Amino acid sequence: MRAIDRRTVLKTGAALAITALTSGCASQGVRGSFSKALPSRDEFVVRGATVLTMDPAIGDLASGDVLVRDGAIVGVAPQIASAQARAIDGRGMICMPGFIDTHWHLWTSVCRAMIQLDDPKRGYFPVTNAVGRHYTPEDSYRSVRLGLAEALSAGATTVHNWAHNIRSPAHADAELRAMRDVGVRGRLAYGTPQGVSDDQPMDLKGLERVNREWMPGNGNDDGLLKLGICSRNVGDSTNLLRGNISVDMARRDWGGARALGLPITMHTSGPSPVKLLEDARLLGPDVQLVHPLLTTAEERRILQQRGVSYSASPTGESRRPASAGVIQLGELLEAGVKVSLSIDNTSSYAADYFQCMRIAYNLHQHRIGARIPLTCKRLVQLATLDGAVDLGIADRTGSLTPGKRADLILVRTGDINIAPMSDPYTALVSFAQPLNVDTVVIDGRILRRGSAFTALDYGAVLRDAADCAAGLRARANWV
Repeated sequence: MRAIDRRTVLKTGAALAITALTSGCASQGVRGSFSKALPSRDEFVVRGATVLTMDPAIGDLASGDVLVRDGAIVGVAPQIASAQARAIDGRGMICMPGFIDTHWHLWTSVCRAMIQLDDPKRGYFPVTNAVGRHYTPEDSYRSVRLGLAEALSAGATTVHNWAHNIRSPAHADAELRAMRDVGVRGRLAYGTPQGVSDDQPMDLKGLERVNREWMPGNGNDDGLLKLGICSRNVGDSTNLLRGNISVDMARRDWGGARALGLPITMHTSGPSPVKLLEDARLLGPDVQLVHPLLTTAEERRILQQRGVSYSASPTGESRRPASAGVIQLGELLEAGVKVSLSIDNTSSYAADYFQCMRIAYNLHQHRIGARIPLTCKRLVQLATLDGAVDLGIADRTGSLTPGKRADLILVRTGDINIAPMSDPYTALVSFAQPLNVDTVVIDGRILRRGSAFTALDYGAVLRDAADCAAGLRARANWV
């Protein structure tokens, strides 16, 4: 029998891609939802859980109940009498707000089929830049849906979809449709596609159309989905694969977003642009920056004064060389800057918020230690409530507060990697893994129960993602 070498595998992949192309993967529309109808928002009560509310007015309960009705939290107490509510046994579990991710390139999820960690030529940037130019709306839908399936498995209830490959308004529609079909809460950050010249402005007409048709008042009255923009880097050439625009171009792009009342997010990889943005009068509370690695004390003071937030991605940032800077979590907290946590991408590593918190804690202790205290409870707050503050939705989610929407998760504490549990915050930061996430509820809908999806067709998600990865590889001629 002939040996199977790398070239044979690639040829086979290309042949499979032809099949995928003819079956609709490369069509310019999205063929529809591959999930069952989302569950109804019925009435239920979680009973006997260790309740971590992230609400200082309520506190935490060693054993408590959480009552949910019509998608909202209506009660949190040691015991709640409710004869009509369906009971969910929370004994041996932590009940807490779901994780809120504030920066995730969901469109790159299928690229994990092509990325190789230890080969610079097949790393994240070369692969996503090359194949990103060949995405169709169907590819965007399937890749985002793959990432969101993993998000639910990891306990995320809100995701900031950092979409810096919106090749057309139809691509934005596809990504929003994937978010809607999966049932996640989140924001789409509408971005400029891969390969576009830096002197070409953002598609503000397309942005306006998506805002008009998708946002509240136009079929999205449940308020689950929000819109913003993700900007290219401003002012230098630190990242040639992701674009770098002038201050004047930033004024145009950011001005178009602000005219629609939309927030702005931007990477700050490389030398910090904070002073440049401040001098250009571009900073404000509607701006989120990503990757806090090289800010100065003066810049952190400016960020605090302007109300700018910073999203840190400890898992990915910890892989960067020392020359790229250090994760300045402690310095930002000390300066009073709003901070949140994010995964960044799942094409280079898995979605794991427990690991994200662990890495942030370990690096903080290694660099700073007790000089700037960082507790396990503070880390869980960063991953939940502070994410809601960053995204401007803390009035709706981020804590188990009566009146807020029911976005919560149950984490098993009797599993071998956690039991026997002492302090629940230590358990979450030191020991927990996504496999311990038992139940995920978003806006009162139970989307995972017993670590299984209640609506999402997991097999179809994986098959469609594999088909699209093969099609993209073939069209990009990626070897």
